[in-house]
Amino acid sequence: MLVHPQFDPIALKLGPVAIHWYGLTYLVAFGLFLWLASLRVKQTRWAESGWTRRDVEDLLFFGVLGVVIGGRLGYVLFYKPGYYAFHPLEIFAVWKGGMAFHGGLLGVIGAMAWFARNRKRTFLDVADLIAPCVPTGLASGRLGNFINGELWGRAADPGLPWGMVFPQSGTDFARHPSQLYQLALEGLLLFVLLWLYARKPRQLGQVSGAFLFGYGVLRFIAEYFREPDSFLGLLALNMSMGQWLCVPMIAAGIALWMFGRRFAPKPAAAEPAAEPN
Repeated sequence: MLVHPQFDPIALKLGPVAIHWYGLTYLVAFGLFLWLASLRVKQTRWAESGWTRRDVEDLLFFGVLGVVIGGRLGYVLFYKPGYYAFHPLEIFAVWKGGMAFHGGLLGVIGAMAWFARNRKRTFLDVADLIAPCVPTGLASGRLGNFINGELWGRAADPGLPWGMVFPQSGTDFARHPSQLYQLALEGLLLFVLLWLYARKPRQLGQVSGAFLFGYGVLRFIAEYFREPDSFLGLLALNMSMGQWLCVPMIAAGIALWMFGRRFAPKPAAAEPAAEPN
């Protein structure tokens, strides 16, 4: 049975300034996005539409704001609305932790909508460009969760070779290292599948739909191994809040992908054979 290594959350300290590992994983996430999106805009489909690296840099700036603001407000509204209603000033105490992916996603959607309107592009065009560049950032964030020893998994079979004790949980039994499961599923696996899928020409909205569907399904699966939030527990149908928030994502992904099919060129009707003279 393994024990969590209990990493020091501070990666580097320069006088009074402490740089945390979790902050560095965010920087890695944003760096990977910049690199991957810069590769995307060089592809023929995007280059011919006038996309440049400068567009990617601007998107990243507004996306960072969307992640931070949306992620924090999502945690406040989805997970602890009652607590923050009585402690409103603590909403701004982001250094105490508390970010929600689904809230961050909504924040990014808002940032993309503003960017699309400002640059006179369609929202789905922007979304299709960046969707394959997101999963590596998710993987980086999950690594940060593991380093911090937070968001641990549910109790595991004692014989599970990679079962791990998380002292932060206040228990001494083996748990699933669900942070690493999520890193592998919604991070690396989703990236590979989506990157390969997006390499071929797709109809408007289909890459975005594939991302929503893929993330929703893989996160839903991973939630079966993740310990539900203690202040919420399991909700209706023994599903966690994370799983319930995945349901509309999966539905939206299917709807968006089907919407994209409407733009697929229809096969030309066969011409009637010429009659013999």
